Amino acid sequence: MELVIVSGSQRKDSQSAKVAQYLMQQIPPSHAVKHIELCQYQLPFWDGDPESKTTDGSRWPFISQQVKRADALILITPEWGGMASPLMKNFLLMCDNQDTAHKPALLVSVVSGISGGYPIAELRMNALKNNKLVATPDHLIIRNVEQVLNTEQAVDDRDKHLRERIDYCLYMLAQYSEALTVIRSHHQDKPYPKQQEYSYGM
Repeated sequence: MELVIVSGSQRKDSQSAKVAQYLMQQIPPSHAVKHIELCQYQLPFWDGDPESKTTDGSRWPFISQQVKRADALILITPEWGGMASPLMKNFLLMCDNQDTAHKPALLVSVVSGISGGYPIAELRMNALKNNKLVATPDHLIIRNVEQVLNTEQAVDDRDKHLRERIDYCLYMLAQYSEALTVIRSHHQDKPYPKQQEYSYGM
């Protein structure tokens, strides 16, 4: 499995990036994994015109290639004001469904307090329709994020249970990746028998 982890904080040295680094360490060596930290790339805001993705020396072609090669994605967003980050939403708008369709995505929300559910709901509701990513039934909400995933070993029961849940979600993501590979392969060999597919979800 080739896995791409996308962290969507607009701050460098963020808690979202910390979580991404922890997840990378839990991926078995047999899988290839890359981390795309969106704040490191000055991507243009998508305006609906495909040419806007590549203006002014945009690094989008590099990111797009990573996504295209991936078998699965992990999308990590901080919760800001009850919303997913603008960078994450912009990234998902820019994704071409030819690169992302029928690939599983594990959704992860990172929050300094005890909320964190709203970004997951937002991403499930309106961020995956046209790029046709398939969100797995399980997701992760990393609450009180400054207090967890900081050391090699868990520091308390909450940290321990969170790490166990992360291991389970990564295991299931690999299962979905394997299963959906079959769908993508079949779709390439036997596309929908019309001149043009439906590019947009309903």
